[in-house]
Amino acid sequence: MTSPLTTPTSDGRWTPRLWGTLLVLCAAMFLDALDVSMVGVALPSIGADLGLSTSALQWIVSGYILGYGGLLLLGGRTADLLGRRQVFLVALGVFALASLLGGLVDSGPLLIASRFIKGLSAAFTAPAGLSIITTTFPEGPLRNRALAIYTTCAATGFSMGLVLSGLLTEASWRLTMLLPAPIALIALVAGLKLLPRSEREKDHNGYDIPGAVLGTASMLLLVFTVVQAPEAGWASARTLLSFLAVAALLTAFVLVERRSPGPLIRLGVLRSGSQIRAQLGAMTFFGSYVGFQFLATLYMQSLLGWSALHTALAFLPAGALVAASSTKVGAIVDRFGTPRLIAAGFALMVVGYALFLRVDLDPVYAAVILPSMLLIGAACALVFPSLNIQATNGVDDHEQGMVSGLLNTSVQVGGAIFLAAVTAVVTANSPQGEGASPQAVLDSYRPGLVVVTLIALAGLLITLTGLRTRRERPSVVVAVSTPKEAERVAVRD
Repeated sequence: MTSPLTTPTSDGRWTPRLWGTLLVLCAAMFLDALDVSMVGVALPSIGADLGLSTSALQWIVSGYILGYGGLLLLGGRTADLLGRRQVFLVALGVFALASLLGGLVDSGPLLIASRFIKGLSAAFTAPAGLSIITTTFPEGPLRNRALAIYTTCAATGFSMGLVLSGLLTEASWRLTMLLPAPIALIALVAGLKLLPRSEREKDHNGYDIPGAVLGTASMLLLVFTVVQAPEAGWASARTLLSFLAVAALLTAFVLVERRSPGPLIRLGVLRSGSQIRAQLGAMTFFGSYVGFQFLATLYMQSLLGWSALHTALAFLPAGALVAASSTKVGAIVDRFGTPRLIAAGFALMVVGYALFLRVDLDPVYAAVILPSMLLIGAACALVFPSLNIQATNGVDDHEQGMVSGLLNTSVQVGGAIFLAAVTAVVTANSPQGEGASPQAVLDSYRPGLVVVTLIALAGLLITLTGLRTRRERPSVVVAVSTPKEAERVAVRD
């Protein structure tokens, strides 16, 4: 349910309050991406100041991923059941307090705990914010435009985070932790005034407590296992037993969801080929980019000796291209449809990653690195908004939070799994012993870059199956649980 003050006018124009609503939601998405990118550059300073080991520093990053990726399914369904506005505002307030705590603590464990809490709160703001947009803007050009603006805020926040962290860390790493706090508080105050009120879902057949416990436990254990696997060993008993436990929890989760009258995830949604392609596309898209960014950062800082700020500026063209295209992608989606744009974007990513394989120890930025950055930026501008649109189209309002949580889970789990895989490949090819030559180190990065390229290629092939299906069958019925739903939910694939 949305307020008439926040719905588009009859001629499609947006009211000032509608713009304000979108800006509040964009601010939360911006903060999520900003926070992820800023902390990476600050890790060496944090370790020196707090006396943390390399393994402890890893958990400053992994703690956020664990909270975020592990609780997204629960966050999405909670927004549907308890009210999207309420869930979004409470979680945003927790995010602000955790940011303040992270900038003031003098203990490594407390800093890691604050990062976990921030990830947890983002697991509720992300699906709640996305579902507010999809229930406020009607499906079609208006929603496509809003989602294009919303999703590009993530790329803008990530790019700005890299630059800001390089500047702020020069003064103090604590500033990188504190910066999100005032922004979150401003967005919270504005949200109290602008966000449309939403009713709780009344006919939800009860709360799926067993599904929530099993779903959250399986996602937490999966992310934890993947994060720890490179250190513990992929073939170690601990890693194999953890994966076995994840499989058991997921099996139990599916069995519970099939029998629950009010499931955390309605499995019928996943019978839609369009929905499955959106989820797999999100995994491969973000997984390939995170792997590329990890390797490119190591290459620029460790081998070329660039500063953190210099490295951030090298990535900036990609983010700037995404930000500049934010208001135009929606119209392109209206004209060509999401499958074509996703396929075109993945094709650009594959070419961009492949071109980066040309790097050497003395590259000319404009000729070697910049083309890859521009292609990857163009790909992100096309793929990420289109995936969000494809995943949320044809879904009833009362399930928008569920689908939003599922999409964000695919993004985070894909990032964790594929980054761990890329790291494992690089580690396996790393030169043994100290004093390895820079060329030998660079050669160990290339197999990882090949894996990144293959991940993007897999995303392209998955998307192309949707183009073939579209040509063979112009329309499909979104998979639903009951014949009554099937009669009224017929949408374009």
